[in-house]
Amino acid sequence: MASKNTNHEKVAEFKFNFNIKTLFVILFIGFFFLSLYLSFKDVNRVFPEKSITQLITDIKNNQVKKVEVIGDKIIAQYKNDQVASINKESQSSLIQTLKDSGVDPNKVTISVKDSQSSTMVVNFLSNIIPAILMIAFFIFIFRQARGAQDSIFSFGQAKTKKYSKEMSRITFAHVAGVDEAKKELEEIVDFLKNPKKYSRLGARPPKGVILVGPAGTGKTLLAKAVAGESNVPFFSIAGSEFMEMLVGIGAARARDLFTVAKKSAPSIIFIDEIDAIGRTRSVSAMPAHDEREQTLNQILVEMDGFAPNDQVIVIAATNRGDLLDPALLRPGRFDRHVILDYPDLEGRKAILQIHARGKPFTNIVSWEKLAKRTVGFSGADIENMLNEAAIATARNNRKEITNEDLEEAATKVKLGPEKKRLQSDRDKRITAYHEAGHAIVTHFQPNTDPVHRISIVSRGMSLGFTLIPPSSDRLHETKTHLQQLITSMMGGRAAEEIVFDEVTTGAANDFDQATRIAKAMVAEYGMSNLGPVNYGPTMDVKDWGRAYYEQNTISNEMLAKIDVEVRNIVEQCFTHAKKLITQNREKLNLVAEELLEKESLDDEDFIRIVGVKKPKSLQS
Repeated sequence: MASKNTNHEKVAEFKFNFNIKTLFVILFIGFFFLSLYLSFKDVNRVFPEKSITQLITDIKNNQVKKVEVIGDKIIAQYKNDQVASINKESQSSLIQTLKDSGVDPNKVTISVKDSQSSTMVVNFLSNIIPAILMIAFFIFIFRQARGAQDSIFSFGQAKTKKYSKEMSRITFAHVAGVDEAKKELEEIVDFLKNPKKYSRLGARPPKGVILVGPAGTGKTLLAKAVAGESNVPFFSIAGSEFMEMLVGIGAARARDLFTVAKKSAPSIIFIDEIDAIGRTRSVSAMPAHDEREQTLNQILVEMDGFAPNDQVIVIAATNRGDLLDPALLRPGRFDRHVILDYPDLEGRKAILQIHARGKPFTNIVSWEKLAKRTVGFSGADIENMLNEAAIATARNNRKEITNEDLEEAATKVKLGPEKKRLQSDRDKRITAYHEAGHAIVTHFQPNTDPVHRISIVSRGMSLGFTLIPPSSDRLHETKTHLQQLITSMMGGRAAEEIVFDEVTTGAANDFDQATRIAKAMVAEYGMSNLGPVNYGPTMDVKDWGRAYYEQNTISNEMLAKIDVEVRNIVEQCFTHAKKLITQNREKLNLVAEELLEKESLDDEDFIRIVGVKKPKSLQS
């Protein structure tokens, strides 16, 4: 209720300010034009002109009611409501002229006005109004600048978000699949909650913890959990928020951030996407972005300079750890380097259980099978998969999420939504044999993963797909498995050549992936006749994952040999794929015809059509 009342008060305040400003502008404009009107009214009026002699005659005849003398001009108002203008000599007096003409001046009302008074008003307004308008313009600009800052003068203040335990409802109970990183941060929170437990042993808290890992592995989620678990002030800011168009703003915001954190010490600072400001500083004479480097320098000084900084812990996150400056990563600044990776089988089970809360599932849903199905998924992928399954269930007006919903959601997350493209019968037939070729070659090779799903329904940029997810988490790749993987990729083109005696553009992506693997085997993994030598860029990897690259100088002769080796590997795999297709031509036809009829086949349908199970002893 308090929040609602606050919102209503803000709305009322906005309306009030808006009405006051509108009224002020209207009054100001009205006063401006009214002043101009009154100033120029008497000076610039244009009336029929008469001579002074005619005016004297009209006064003698008692036709004139009133005469106004304004400088060198006479305005005569007649009794019949006519008005006339008479020019007279600048030094002459109307009263004296009437006396000289024998006319009693008392026969008419004569008023004299100084023309300089009107001129002074006009001059005053012409000088003061532009100044007032200029001041009003700058006030307007200053107030508009408060959209991004509290005021125009607060550019140097860090735009941090302060969180408390009540504001962040995410705790470590909501984090899974990254147990090592979770343990590191739990220790940080415990250090701040129970400092005496560590200080009596002479331990000091780490000054910084940096989280490095692929996108979606839970870096920001861990920071939110720290905010939810911590009993100390928690300040959050993104790396890009330090940068501004004005020079020196980034360094000023870094100083302000640490000043605020020190006043609230003990406290935690979280910098998300720190690579925006923490990249390796330029070594050339002309730095690429001097403002960013100055911001980084200020952070380096704040984290470990002459000023004490023992009670402020900095947590940072990035998925580009290889780009960070070495000075930022040394002990005394970021003491702990925590690497996050994609979750393993047990981690995926735990993540599924967390994100499944509040969602109804049928009793036949197997979490073990789903965890194996999602090898290579990040925590964000899993959360998105369950959400897509829930959306599909609601869209179909069902009350429980089924295995079919989860399977479709998992495919959608990895390959994209289905696309109903218009294809001719020939195109569909080519696609069916192409995908069936991948499946047959994969199935009849040892050391490959089993086929999970085949479809000729378009997803993303492809007209069909053969889904072969890893059956288990694989930490090492063998030469045999990589060769058979390339052979599986060649299965589509092999089927096209054998069945249609023709080739299409459908295998372009297969060739790209196969060539990349073959080139890595030759140039990086030493899996060729060229021996165990790395012919790619030299890479020095530290224990936490930072990489330094230095381009190798390879002779043209060696480059030619590498190309020959890569081509030999791909051609040998392609030949083997054609052999497997020829040996199993009847099974290829059966699978392709079934695909043309049903469009999609799961693993059970595929085994039923092929009639031969993949031997378990040959599975990787």
